[in-house]
Amino acid sequence: MNTNDSATTSSGSPRSTRRRSQQDEQPQRENQRRPKNAKNAKNNRKGKGRGNQQDQQGESNRNNRGSNRNNRSGANRNNPKRTGSRRTKQGKQNRTHLEHSDLPLSVETSAGGLVLTGLAEAVRPNGSVDMSKIYAALIGRVDRRGRLLWSMPKGHVEEHESHHSTAEREVWEETGIAGTVIDELGTIDYWFVSEGTRIHKTVHHHLLRYVDGQFNDEDPEVTEVTWVPVNHLVERLAYADERRLARRALDTLPKHARAEAEAGRATPR
Repeated sequence: MNTNDSATTSSGSPRSTRRRSQQDEQPQRENQRRPKNAKNAKNNRKGKGRGNQQDQQGESNRNNRGSNRNNRSGANRNNPKRTGSRRTKQGKQNRTHLEHSDLPLSVETSAGGLVLTGLAEAVRPNGSVDMSKIYAALIGRVDRRGRLLWSMPKGHVEEHESHHSTAEREVWEETGIAGTVIDELGTIDYWFVSEGTRIHKTVHHHLLRYVDGQFNDEDPEVTEVTWVPVNHLVERLAYADERRLARRALDTLPKHARAEAEAGRATPR
């Protein structure tokens, strides 16, 4: 079998042919007598050279990895977007505020909350509270995708109007239910852009006791109104900020239910 033919059929490259030629010449080189010590010295130099190269390469790699970590740490400190943490809603709102800082600014304040029924009736004889007997009124609006999203009723604070008065008025306008504020629930604030204006909006939420009224659909912005048991309130609300407030309400409602029962304020029927 011809050596050149084998080289050509295996890869067809000139380098393969040169390797074959070197292998053919190898026996002749090995037949040349060299001092044993010289051969060992060469092997030692060769091994030592590889070791030095590997040590240098390893040290270089470690230095590069350390430099990369330092660069990433510096970049993360200088650029909060690179920290690797999940982007929160508040972070997105802040970026919206900063990215549109050249637009005119408007500050808006709204108020609203949860109007509740069945507080006194939810108190058991032993003083415990059955949360499934307390109901809160929610409003539903259809978004651009056609989804019905449930939220707490609320609206703009008019001039010279207190937050409590706005909450009572807006709840009545959007649900048809008249209520009286019994406690503050919490505040939500956020940024958005509308019609070329940056808007910073703050919404003050309250807990209200049912006084009178029945649901109506007179508000054109409201698609539907419903009573929801407060123990299902969190899962029904569409927005995370309002779900947080609903969890806070669940912590305080037993206290208010007992207060209503002790005062003899049964829910009007």
